[in-house]
Amino acid sequence: MNEEELRRAVEATIGGCSEAEPFALQVLGDSMAPEFEHGCIIIVDPGGVVESGCYVVAEHGGEYIFRQLRIEEGRWELHALQEGHEVLEIPGPQAIKGVVVQKAGRRRRDRKHYV
Repeated sequence: MNEEELRRAVEATIGGCSEAEPFALQVLGDSMAPEFEHGCIIIVDPGGVVESGCYVVAEHGGEYIFRQLRIEEGRWELHALQEGHEVLEIPGPQAIKGVVVQKAGRRRRDRKHYV
């Protein structure tokens, strides 16, 4: 799936849900490994509490991206867990589309909740 197909899939998923309804996305790529491996499913809550250190789906440059949010000295930045990925600055909470609240897994040990 290329970036344009991913963008359309996310827009369709987000657009098909009410603003307050959680939705699931599949992680593509390894930028968020080892916490979120390629292919794992994350549950995103559009009404989740946004705070520094949480994992978010945000809009940046007309695309949706999954990263860890860090808020420092008034700057809102998106960080990958893997080194070598660009740190992205966003304008603030209006760019956040949802907070990751759960990583799904087939086995209980693979499931994890995030606060």
